[in-house]
Amino acid sequence: MELRDIEIFLTLAKELHFGRTAERLRITPARVSQSIKKQERRIGGPLFDRTTRAVRLTPVGEQLHRELDAGYRQIVDGIEAASVAVRGTTGTLTLGCMGPYPFGRASLVDAIELFQSRHPKARMQYREIQPSAPLDSLRCGEVDVALVWLPVHEPDLTVGPVTHISRVWLMVDANHPFAQRVSVCLEDLGDCTVVAGSSIPRYMEQALNPYHTPSGRPIARGPVMSTWQQVLYTVASGRCVAGVVEEVADHYPWPSLAFIPVRDAPPCRFALIWRTAAETPLIRAFARTVSPAGATHGDPGAPVRP
Repeated sequence: MELRDIEIFLTLAKELHFGRTAERLRITPARVSQSIKKQERRIGGPLFDRTTRAVRLTPVGEQLHRELDAGYRQIVDGIEAASVAVRGTTGTLTLGCMGPYPFGRASLVDAIELFQSRHPKARMQYREIQPSAPLDSLRCGEVDVALVWLPVHEPDLTVGPVTHISRVWLMVDANHPFAQRVSVCLEDLGDCTVVAGSSIPRYMEQALNPYHTPSGRPIARGPVMSTWQQVLYTVASGRCVAGVVEEVADHYPWPSLAFIPVRDAPPCRFALIWRTAAETPLIRAFARTVSPAGATHGDPGAPVRP
């Protein structure tokens, strides 16, 4: 079995989705399917149960995953270590992130420490990016790599490894009618006014703050926000609400704010992205380091009580 086929198998075993696997590996879904079929022919049995609704590992697939996972990581780490020894990796890598996200529930600390141990001549620094304009700092060159939520469908940007998955929550002021609820649904947003971003692709804004409810009701837009602090103060004042990821409740436990799970909102996936034309060996090295460390934190598929 070729190393690339092993990588495809292990990635699909983690994602359990042909499209996301292809996106993560920057290949086509047909290439993923072709590789899995080739492996199944070689082994003599199915590795995945496929239906129109789900993809699951078979018992044989689970056994193969256990056997290959640790060995594959050893091979990749060995190749990386040898490559570093030959060429070295130097320079400064600026990571753009929204507040303390990389160091909280969706921690990248282990991956960052591993990267710095592999590349002792490289320097890592951090710069805050604004959720209301998540791509601006990247495009103007203030950051080399940005940690943002998906989807990102920009022709000049590369989507790297997924780092974690978070649930979507609604941030409201402490006196809001929803503040005492156990959860809300997307249809409830039709009764709210949500914040608006200053410079953000519509499809990215839609992932956290949709424009319409599932039944088609328009969701009112409030004042345009340019910084995260503005969002916090405006929501705390009761002027509007904001869709956020669950880490926000950990990092900003203000007494004037309340956080409620949105029980039917799709989970929000975060990934590293960078300018394709500005890709460097340092960026590739960091992405390779983060990739095997990326994992789902918590269980975004777990039901929320209505």
